[in-house]
Amino acid sequence: MSTLLNKINSPEDIKNFDSNQLAQLADELREYIISVISENGGHLAPSLGVVELTLVLHYLYNTPQDKIIWDVGHQAYIHKIITGRKDRFPTIRQYRGISGFPKIDESIYDHFGVGHACTSISAALGMACARDLKKENHAVIAIIGDGAMTGGLAFEGLNNVGSLNKDITVILNDNNMSISQNVGALHKYLTYLLTTSTYNKVKADIWELTGRLSRFGQRIRSTIRQVDEGLKALVVPGLLFERLGFRYIGPVDGHDIPELIRIFREVQKMKGPILVHVCTIKGKGYELAEKNATHFHGLTPFNRETGAARSVSPIPTYSKVFGNTLTAMAEKDEKIVAITAAMAVGTGLTPFCDKYPERFFDVGIAEGHAVTFAAGLATQGMKPVVAIYSSFLQRSYDQIIHDVALQKLPVIFAIDRAGLVGDDGPTHHGIFDLSFLRHIPNMVVMAPKDEQELQDMLWTAINYQAGPIAIRYPRGQGVGKPLKSTFNIIPIGQSEIVTKGDGRELAILTIGSMVYPAIKVAEKLLSFNIQATVVNMRFIKPLDGKMLRQIALTHDAIVTLEDNVKQGGFGSAVNEYLIENQLFEIKSLCLGLPDEFVEHGANDLLYHNVGLDFEGITQSITKFLGVETTPEKWESTEYITENNTLELTTH
Repeated sequence: MSTLLNKINSPEDIKNFDSNQLAQLADELREYIISVISENGGHLAPSLGVVELTLVLHYLYNTPQDKIIWDVGHQAYIHKIITGRKDRFPTIRQYRGISGFPKIDESIYDHFGVGHACTSISAALGMACARDLKKENHAVIAIIGDGAMTGGLAFEGLNNVGSLNKDITVILNDNNMSISQNVGALHKYLTYLLTTSTYNKVKADIWELTGRLSRFGQRIRSTIRQVDEGLKALVVPGLLFERLGFRYIGPVDGHDIPELIRIFREVQKMKGPILVHVCTIKGKGYELAEKNATHFHGLTPFNRETGAARSVSPIPTYSKVFGNTLTAMAEKDEKIVAITAAMAVGTGLTPFCDKYPERFFDVGIAEGHAVTFAAGLATQGMKPVVAIYSSFLQRSYDQIIHDVALQKLPVIFAIDRAGLVGDDGPTHHGIFDLSFLRHIPNMVVMAPKDEQELQDMLWTAINYQAGPIAIRYPRGQGVGKPLKSTFNIIPIGQSEIVTKGDGRELAILTIGSMVYPAIKVAEKLLSFNIQATVVNMRFIKPLDGKMLRQIALTHDAIVTLEDNVKQGGFGSAVNEYLIENQLFEIKSLCLGLPDEFVEHGANDLLYHNVGLDFEGITQSITKFLGVETTPEKWESTEYITENNTLELTTH
């Protein structure tokens, strides 16, 4: 580790630095972050872009008494390093290491846990109101990116801040290249003018004086306001924020440490809502990331010289299969349109965007809008496919119910990152979607066992016009099944038996990514003289009632297996069916994720911890059936996230 960084254990250690030392520390921090993330993976480009800004904030403000609230939080790596987590930084996003996002119980410097966008302004306003009610005196600073400014929650927060007129500073971290050119001589001069003590004192004195001059004074104030706003409208992209009640400062070069220090020293003297517009370069200081910030936003371990991933599998990811398949289908169906919420690359929609740009819509970080926008398209006969991560789809719950399902509109939800997603942790695990979707009237919910079935389910959805339909699939690679060029429609609500047991002992009913693990478990159970039938239910809603009745009448026990929380999930649906149809003779066991937030770490380890790896599932079943096992039978443990290419036999 470098000279200055070696000495940094808290923000107090940089208080006496000069600008040159802060600049040197910024270089050392960039080198440290690149070194660690190239080994661990993580959100690289966002953090590289805010090095100087983070240092200046901790340099000037009295943290943690003064509160810095990050939005999303994937840009908070520098914040973590200089607030006592430098030595633990190599454990970031690893099991029992530090989180990739700010986390309240990790540090007194992390004032709000984040992971999803658009939350910082609302949270900061709550803290500012609490400060005033408690008659405390400290600063509250919210940092939000230009991408998060596309979300409605951000504007709800801005509106409320302005109406309450609280002392709060919002920093707009703008890394959009098209805006950076505005940081020219005129803008820099105007920013200098707007933040000088003389200008603000004269403006305040004039405002106070004219306020005493009855009606004539009010006319002067009105004229001053119009001239002031007219000037800003010409040269500053800040009139919107002024209208919302903020004092707008900027644009500011986010990599110019002396200028940042000067401006924020003046901001510290100001009262009321302040918005500081800071322009930064995402990936700053690492040429590869500067040239391709999207690729280096979040990534697996990589070669820092080339930027290439350290391990590349020939097996495509579910996201890639989805994107390529939808693109192929769109060639023959001009009604297909694709929608994403700022995740074109992550959801695999880049090929669709490249080939059919007029039918591709990236609405920004605005999931609720994405869903209602899709509903509008569906009313006009289009076939909208909304591709959103499972954990982000939670943000659009009301729109799914009110704008889509209630009206029986044929919107297709492609739900990526279902189940546990590993290193990103509890803010990103997609473990609630089965529970919050299956009880919505008119909704069809299905999950593929492999990439071939994903193709068929997507084709089924494209040809289903009776209402909304959702397909949920996991993060990462498929199981290695060859992809198809022609597709089959799966009858709605129809399951399949993939392994036929010869006895009555057990039926394992499962869904999606848990089908192949269930087949492995069934093979292992043979060594305990347990014959198990494995059923790929395919549909969570509607359930295949005919199959369930058949299984209930021909087996002594049922085990349900899913990668969703047990409460309200697939297993709950099966047991509800058994109760409603008075199939009380069969005993059942529901295996799924526990009623808790699962921490971050490698997926195989996380599934092991919750008892949903090969060993855990098998032991739960043998215990349920009263079969004794011995430790030596578990010398070799296989995890459910490993690829396997077991062939399925459909009966």
